[in-house]
Amino acid sequence: MVPNANANHFRLKAAQRDLIAAAGGIERAAEIVSYGKSTVGRWYNIEAPEIMPVDAALRLEEETDRFDFLNALAVVRGRKLADATARPTPASDILGSYADVMRQVGELSRSAGEALADGKVTPTEAKMMFDRPAALLIEVLNELRGAAASVHGSGGLSVVDGGAG
Repeated sequence: MVPNANANHFRLKAAQRDLIAAAGGIERAAEIVSYGKSTVGRWYNIEAPEIMPVDAALRLEEETDRFDFLNALAVVRGRKLADATARPTPASDILGSYADVMRQVGELSRSAGEALADGKVTPTEAKMMFDRPAALLIEVLNELRGAAASVHGSGGLSVVDGGAG
């Protein structure tokens, strides 16, 4: 099987590209992880089959305070991570969270329409016009789920008077 034909492989490659970019690019990431620039360049190149080793991913995530690769790794294994430091979402945040989801759905729809306008989707369009907006949508959906759990846990929410309902 060709490594790049695997959707999970592309998910990991996209996550490590985002992590390398967040660290300041290939050269800066190479300094952080103590690997050569050509090695980090292969990690960054969507067409190259190399996936970064866990030690490099951990160093980059620690440097950037982002967990793109670790989250992607969990997703491809059918798992999800919980933020141990996350504060409970107040029940009243459900309205704002819902608005954020609708905004992000609109952004995904807009970018998908733009990418599909010519009847073709290039690899770059797949990443920029579908994958990134979808990743942001997942983030705001998770926030909405947290707000829904808070509403459930607090016995409900009355939109009219702001209290439990």
